[in-house]
Amino acid sequence: MASLFANGISRFSPQTTSESSKLPKGFHPKPESLKFPSPKTLNPTRVFKVRANVGTESSDKLQQYFQNQDYDNKYGFVENIDSITIPNGLSEETIRLISKLKKEPAWILEFRLKAYAKFLKLEEPKWSDNRYPLINLQDMCYYSVPKKKPTLNSSDKGEADDPKLLEVFDRLDVPITKKKCSPKVAVDAVFNSESIAITNKEPLEKSGVIFCSISEAIRKYPDLIKKYLGRVVPSDDNYYAALNSAVFSDGSFCYIPKNTRCPMPVLSYFRMNAIKSTGQFERTLIVAEEGSYIEYSEGCTAISHDKNQLHAAVVELYCAEGAEIKYSTVQNWYAGDEQGKGGIYNFVTKRGLCAGDRSKISWTQVEKGSAITWKYPSVVLQGDDSVGEFYSVALTNNYQQADTGTKMIHKGKNTKSRIISKGISAGRSRNCYRGLVQVQSRAENAKNTSTCDSMLIGDNAAANTYPYIQVKNPSARVEHEASTSKIGEDQIFYFQQRGIDHERALAAMISGFCRDVFNKLPNEFGAEVNQLLSIKLEGSVG
Repeated sequence: MASLFANGISRFSPQTTSESSKLPKGFHPKPESLKFPSPKTLNPTRVFKVRANVGTESSDKLQQYFQNQDYDNKYGFVENIDSITIPNGLSEETIRLISKLKKEPAWILEFRLKAYAKFLKLEEPKWSDNRYPLINLQDMCYYSVPKKKPTLNSSDKGEADDPKLLEVFDRLDVPITKKKCSPKVAVDAVFNSESIAITNKEPLEKSGVIFCSISEAIRKYPDLIKKYLGRVVPSDDNYYAALNSAVFSDGSFCYIPKNTRCPMPVLSYFRMNAIKSTGQFERTLIVAEEGSYIEYSEGCTAISHDKNQLHAAVVELYCAEGAEIKYSTVQNWYAGDEQGKGGIYNFVTKRGLCAGDRSKISWTQVEKGSAITWKYPSVVLQGDDSVGEFYSVALTNNYQQADTGTKMIHKGKNTKSRIISKGISAGRSRNCYRGLVQVQSRAENAKNTSTCDSMLIGDNAAANTYPYIQVKNPSARVEHEASTSKIGEDQIFYFQQRGIDHERALAAMISGFCRDVFNKLPNEFGAEVNQLLSIKLEGSVG
């Protein structure tokens, strides 16, 4: 299956999880409790900034090894699709036009307009390590959809009114066409601003599971959307969440009823195909009722373009008592060329709420693409005995920048969280891990284990680590460890002396470094990870 993608546009400032974090009453900590402490107040001993030197010849080989040289052919191609595209610019008229074109009910328009009013009062955050020019929001298109959508028959294997649309996803190896559709996975394919096809809806419906686009859910299941939309990530949570709440186009909605195990994995695949300054603002909402289980994955790609584009998404996960959500991402947005020109700005707010006792949410991600990444998939552990997990590999090369990490907010008793973060920095890239572990006063016997490892390649790559730990209950146990390593000529030489060539030596070292995270990915992503990292992972996945 093709790589997962997410990007954005040029003159925009990133803040993803919560700078002005305001959360709904009843189950969220105070707004300030979800903020990262200001970098100005940091104790220098808590910030780790490392650079590594490797021999010039070896460094060049290593950097070349990480080049995604086939991106243009595999993912970066442009397909001319007849589309309806609104004029550039952001205003109340823009929002009303989007809502009108989507034929939305009045209450959603009201939700959008309230979010836009809040957005106008917010300022772009400046505290991350990412550096980029300001984004001109008035020079961006917020809605572009194909004129013709695919029409799938009752067996979820059909032909499209515009065959070029399905050809795009067929070329990306996304299983929605008649030739590649699989009965073992349900897929929601999103093209620019609209979901264009969903497979295997019937077997899901037989088990009571709802899997559809967020637009369809607004029309067919308004009571569910009213209850959960904005409940985990409120519209004024941060600058980009407010923007998304005002202009969101499409995304996935998944509802798993009580005591139901989703009969198959579900996947959302996001494709950005617009050449002009068109952003993508998807909204994903997953609700797992008491005792239910869902395994959800997402992927993304974009065209290779010399201009930056913006991808500003919001993902909300709600987990009731005894329920479990496993959320996996392989992010492969266009990262720009070797000189840092073009690429996606990937500014995303992802948060899960373990609302019920014994609930569990796991985030697993491989971040390989986008020119700039700013996201912190987080878990609020409200229910007693609830569990939150975060597994991440972030690879940056050339001039890529990534400020990513997680937040684990312990509120209930006997809550547990685990964080494993692996960062690989090559070229002139900057890779930052920023993590918050917060144990609130009533979170008795809370436990957290965090491991943050960085690998540096070349003499210009940088890796920064910002761990924040806030403990307000003396019974808590919090562990944090970090390490920094590099690949040097002596290690390569060791392998070569045993008959292992340069490429296989690198594959072995990178595979071992990332194994803890790769083992958490769904089996279906094994081939995807191989392609993204250009290495052969023997026995690492699946």
